[in-house]
Amino acid sequence: MHNLLTDVPGVKVGHGTDTRLGSGSTVVVFDEPAVASIDVRGGGPGTRESALLDPAGTVDGIDAIVLSGGSAFGLDAASGAQAWLREQGRGFAVRSARVPIVPAAVLFDLLSGGDKDWDRFPPYRELGYTAAASAAADFALGSVGAGTGATTVNYKGGLGSASALTPDGHTVGALAAVNAVGSVVIDRGPWFWAAPFEENGEFGGRGFPAALPSGALTLRTKGTAQESTTLVIVATDAVLTKAQAKRLAIMVQSGLSRAIYPVHTPLDGDVVFAASTGRRPLGEAHLGLTSLGSIAANVVARAIARGIFAATALPLPGAMRSWQDEFGR
Repeated sequence: MHNLLTDVPGVKVGHGTDTRLGSGSTVVVFDEPAVASIDVRGGGPGTRESALLDPAGTVDGIDAIVLSGGSAFGLDAASGAQAWLREQGRGFAVRSARVPIVPAAVLFDLLSGGDKDWDRFPPYRELGYTAAASAAADFALGSVGAGTGATTVNYKGGLGSASALTPDGHTVGALAAVNAVGSVVIDRGPWFWAAPFEENGEFGGRGFPAALPSGALTLRTKGTAQESTTLVIVATDAVLTKAQAKRLAIMVQSGLSRAIYPVHTPLDGDVVFAASTGRRPLGEAHLGLTSLGSIAANVVARAIARGIFAATALPLPGAMRSWQDEFGR
């Protein structure tokens, strides 16, 4: 176990990062088509192929999931990932044709700095291709890929990941691109809201304050509508149906609530994907899914905190300071 989404067998992750642009894309590639669904709680989501993930949808298996900066322009990253998958002969077969199935979700980082004055076409298709082509078991966290231009109300946002084993022996992992309208730290830090779920000092080991600071529950939000979003992918080796994947996605939304304050606001586009690589039987359906979802929600909270902990300020004028800038010493 490396405390990454890729601890789940059959999952790889790659990034396409452009620091001059101040943005990027992250692609999760499945070795074989994965059963997946989605749950949307934010008020301003930007997604592709999300309707297909409804349990009533025809296609059961997906080839990859894309998370990207760039707001709606970033949806082009899925086309880049799709192009790479097509080169590998992947995709849903329709007689002699193959169509790679690549759901995607985007976050808003257009005002986070960097040169967004691209030519006719935005660069996200190439970033998506690069991310898919570089997908591997080991990958970076922090200000990379979809987390490159991410921010929160007080510190630089970023991309985080975590994993765990359930009591039943299933592996579950999470990947989070954290661009929240609210805060991942208590008051102004250094403590994280997710501290009760931390394992092995993975985001600094600062613990939870003995008493909440007086300003901890003061409502602080950044910017204006559509400037925020937290995107999450949860994967497991447990065998799930699409309906069970949907329930898993619903359950792990609790992980966002454990790590971000406030969350699921009209200003966010919060989205959770849940995917199964189907390597290990679930066991008793209801109890097995309850155990899986409960642990997965904790893993999501940890991944979100790790994204902020690992983030670094971009080398751009006026870039937002990171948690490391304030407390890393």
